[in-house]
Amino acid sequence: MSPVTALASDRRFRRAQMKPVRRRGKWYALARRAVQFAALAAVLAYGVSRAPAIAARARVLRVNRIVIHGNERLSQGDVLAILTGLQGESLLWTDLHAWRRRLLASSWVQDADLRRSLPSTIDIVISERRPMGIGRMNGDMYLVDDHGVIIDQYGPQYAQFDLPMIDGLSTSPAGSGTTTDAARAELAAHVIAALGAKPSIARRLSQIDVSDPHDASVILTGDSAVIRLGEDRFLPRVESYLQVAAALRERVSDIDYVDLRFDDRIYVRPVKAKAARSTTTVGRRD
Repeated sequence: MSPVTALASDRRFRRAQMKPVRRRGKWYALARRAVQFAALAAVLAYGVSRAPAIAARARVLRVNRIVIHGNERLSQGDVLAILTGLQGESLLWTDLHAWRRRLLASSWVQDADLRRSLPSTIDIVISERRPMGIGRMNGDMYLVDDHGVIIDQYGPQYAQFDLPMIDGLSTSPAGSGTTTDAARAELAAHVIAALGAKPSIARRLSQIDVSDPHDASVILTGDSAVIRLGEDRFLPRVESYLQVAAALRERVSDIDYVDLRFDDRIYVRPVKAKAARSTTTVGRRD
């Protein structure tokens, strides 16, 4: 037997050389895929965790421009002074709600809207309070808006405002504060708005008294009489008074007040009768 034949016939030799191939099941593939996903997730998590720090340090994303809109009484410098510290903050991560609260702390600011504008600008839109009158409370005078919010103490810096004096806004006893009553402020605002529909009359509005929240009284420029208007129909009642004012003066030269709350009659109280609490019915309106 030749050596080749002997080698081929030896089955033990063939078994020793032929190793079985292992088949890897689907569990191996799943495990490998899971490892790959875990590695990818770790890389992404690291990138996300580092992104804020990288963005915060990025010079291009720092606030270096603040654009202000809507301010009239407050100057640009006044607004920027309130926002000291905003410039240089990260545009992405600065707390705009906190900066808005700072602006709203100003008595002149009624509302404010702050927005980010890439790459480095904060846009600010301000709504300022508009004074409706000069509130006289406890011997001092204040600019007040139509909600009774005290804007600032009235002084020479506000001389350009042509506003009526408003009495009776305060709910506090004399000398104990400057708290205003919302209902009384609303009544005064309604009177001003109603008379504002007739500019010739609005310009004559000198004083308003809302001590009684159901009976507004006004005084017109050039007329010392107190005109009691009630709580509605303000403009028609003032117009009706102006139509008969001259006739009233002929009959009652020195008038304390004129009561127009009743649509069919005008009640006039002369100054001399003030102490006696008496009134005179002057006439009937058609």
